[in-house]
Amino acid sequence: MICNGWFSRAWCLFLMACFTGCISIGPRFLARDRFDYTTAISDSWKDQMLLNIVKIRYADAPVFLDVTSIISQYALDSAISLNSSLSSPKEGFGNILGIGGIGRYFDRPTITFSPMTGGKFAQKLMNPIPPPSLLSMVQSGFPIDLVFRLCIHAINGTQNRFGGGARTRPADPEFYPLLERMRKVQIAGVMGMRIKKHGAEEATLELFFREKVDPALEADVLTTRKELGLDPNTHEFRVIYGSFSTSDKEIAILTRSVLEIIVDLASYIEVPDEHVAEKRVSPTLKDPPVADAPPMPLIRIHSSQEKPLDAFIAIPYRGHWFWIDDKDMPSKRLFSSLMFVFTLTETESKEGAPIVTIPVGD
Repeated sequence: MICNGWFSRAWCLFLMACFTGCISIGPRFLARDRFDYTTAISDSWKDQMLLNIVKIRYADAPVFLDVTSIISQYALDSAISLNSSLSSPKEGFGNILGIGGIGRYFDRPTITFSPMTGGKFAQKLMNPIPPPSLLSMVQSGFPIDLVFRLCIHAINGTQNRFGGGARTRPADPEFYPLLERMRKVQIAGVMGMRIKKHGAEEATLELFFREKVDPALEADVLTTRKELGLDPNTHEFRVIYGSFSTSDKEIAILTRSVLEIIVDLASYIEVPDEHVAEKRVSPTLKDPPVADAPPMPLIRIHSSQEKPLDAFIAIPYRGHWFWIDDKDMPSKRLFSSLMFVFTLTETESKEGAPIVTIPVGD
């Protein structure tokens, strides 16, 4: 009876091991791994972007890697072994039953990267952002003053600041007040945009001002239209790409490329004084005092020899740490918006993704 009891327990353990090997573990790990991979990709993108901004400031070549695919495989192996020795009571030895088991869990992620080179680099980084794509950000709720400070060179001839190398220039005195008024108009919902079709394929983007305006905003709307040189009797204006409009019924927006945006942001970095003294990097651009200038830089990127304790993002480069303070909400908001800006030049690519062969589990 004792022998039968031992074998019954052993048989139950054996069946449990067999059923354990058949259990699907994928669904149980889906939520956890999706969260982990999402966080890892986000942090990796931020590190890569800040590193490239710093490298451009130091006249180093930026390199971008796209994560093209993530494939995670799970495997759970289990085994059990039994051995026994039986003897009769006359021999003076008891029954011996040995049970052994083993369990192994495997997680085999396959991550593929694609370097941004050649035509893809030119298309995504060097092509100017189309004005309709830029205004779609404004239409979706992004502050127009933030979008225009970051992404345009000029609107109807009024120049933005630019901190890139030989093209360094301050903003026109009327540029920042113009953006401030446009932001007020945006908040009030007085300004909007629409796509107007002309035939089967041709379409134009139009920016319009509502005819009925709150008296408190009427002065801002009139001043905005006047500074842009717009017809006071027209409410719909065609948006084109360029520095100057050809009529008072057009709004010309000279947009930047993603690379120009990164170059301009690099000019705000507070580089170490010793690097400037050693001619490793140019000093930080100091904008001349302008009436009605914005109260703070577009972004604040600090540097220090020690790793910061409370940073939104920090990367090491040339013996120093470059970082954005986690309490600096304007800089964090702008840096995060770069991910959306990066997608504005995306089009369907004809380049095939790398072929990955995944082994089939047993």
